[in-house]
Formats: sequence, C-alpha cells, structure tokens
Amino acid sequence: QVQLVESGGGLVQAGGSLRLSCAASGRTFSRYAMGWFRQAPGKEREFVAAISISGGSTYYADSVKGRFTISRDNAKNTLYLQMNSLKPEDTAVYYCAARLFHLVQKLDEYDYWGQGTQVTVSS
Repeated sequence: QVQLVESGGGLVQAGGSLRLSCAASGRTFSRYAMGWFRQAPGKEREFVAAISISGGSTYYADSVKGRFTISRDNAKNTLYLQMNSLKPEDTAVYYCAARLFHLVQKLDEYDYWGQGTQVTVSS
C-alpha cells in the first residue's frame, strides 16, 4: 500500500509555471507506475500524464503535450509535474495516483490517490 500527498499548487498568471510534487510513503515507490490527473469544476476527472516505474516511459494528454513534463525520483519517493506555459483552462484540482507495475492512462485502473492540490491560472 502507498499513501500519496500532493503539494505545489497555487495561483499563477497565464504563461507562468508551477511544479507539483507528490510524496509517497513506504519503501516500494519504485514498484508503482504513477499518473497525474485533474478535475475542473463541473467536469469529470481527466488524465494528464503518466510515467513508468523506471521513468523511462511517459505519456501525456494532447492538451498538455509540450508544456507539461512528468518525472520521478525513486530515491526520494517523489513524483513531479512541471507545468509551463500555463493557460486558464489548466485550472483544476490536480491529483497524483499510483498502481502497481504497469503504466496505464485509464483513471479507474489506478488504486491509490492523493487528496489533490489546487492550481488556478488567471488570465
């Protein structure tokens, strides 16, 4: 089992940058594929990015490709999401999620979730 805690959200102007972090408990972080998802008010939670257990494979939603970068530091049990060129439509609560071994993009295939961190992008 793994517990996840996100941080790094906040208010930023359009065009700005933020880096989200997701700290994982336990000593088996390197066995979990990780993902970032987001949920805007009145909308369903959607996939943002995912990374394999080694960090060698990554996937991105088309809406963030070229602007966001997912990475992980297995020695620090931490997942990151670097967000550049932020747009007002990126405003949402951002969640990290974990599942054992295999990288997937489907929300319902992740077993563990953090509590979320708010990102607000002003125009």
